[in-house]
Amino acid sequence: MENDIIKKNAVLGDEELQKTLLGIDAEFGEFCIRVSGEVFGKPLIDQKTKSLIAIAVDVVEQIRGIPFVNHVKIALKQGATPDELKELLFLMTIYAGLNKAGGFYGDLQDVLKQLGAE
Repeated sequence: MENDIIKKNAVLGDEELQKTLLGIDAEFGEFCIRVSGEVFGKPLIDQKTKSLIAIAVDVVEQIRGIPFVNHVKIALKQGATPDELKELLFLMTIYAGLNKAGGFYGDLQDVLKQLGAE
């Protein structure tokens, strides 16, 4: 039963993400995995929606680089399409502002190209 929960959890079920977080710093990575895994394990909001919310927060807070890349990868693994991610950035352009969302369009294209998911 526990393994089924871990497989559905976008953090606890993602070995690549865990390796990336642990590679930043072991203690920091373990903390992020534990806390994020617990929050992603909450049942009322699905994994895909949680990952899209994380990307929206990245835009509002101007969090680029590794966190944004990881959130895009999580969203794709949870079934989001590149078109949905682009639409999310359009929405964020309206609600967060052109200058906040603008740079993320290029970042998203770079991640999608890197993953072969354009």
